[in-house]
Amino acid sequence: MNLTQEKPVIVFKPQGRMDLETATALSKKMADIKLEPDQLWVLDLAEVGFMDSSGLVPLVQALKAVHKSGCRLVLCNVQAPVRLVLELTHLDSVFEIVDNYEDVSSLNDKSLVIA
Repeated sequence: MNLTQEKPVIVFKPQGRMDLETATALSKKMADIKLEPDQLWVLDLAEVGFMDSSGLVPLVQALKAVHKSGCRLVLCNVQAPVRLVLELTHLDSVFEIVDNYEDVSSLNDKSLVIA
């Protein structure tokens, strides 16, 4: 008998600007989630039209935390202004980025927890 255990998916959906205020709130929200091995964290940036350097902080913190815990972090629906910031900082090569949420869904079919 084969037993497959699917990993839980945690979805974060920030909205508006990713500046100091919203980045701090996102960091706190992410810190409240207990990391467990094999979780898939999805950061859906569909509703984020602007990100400054302080908006990168929670992304990098989350990436470090999930890797340390044996999890994955995927960015999806990255809008052009946000993608530009990621490209200018060369973080586009560090993060796993997919075009849309449907591409994330194909990575994992487990039930979702929206944070």
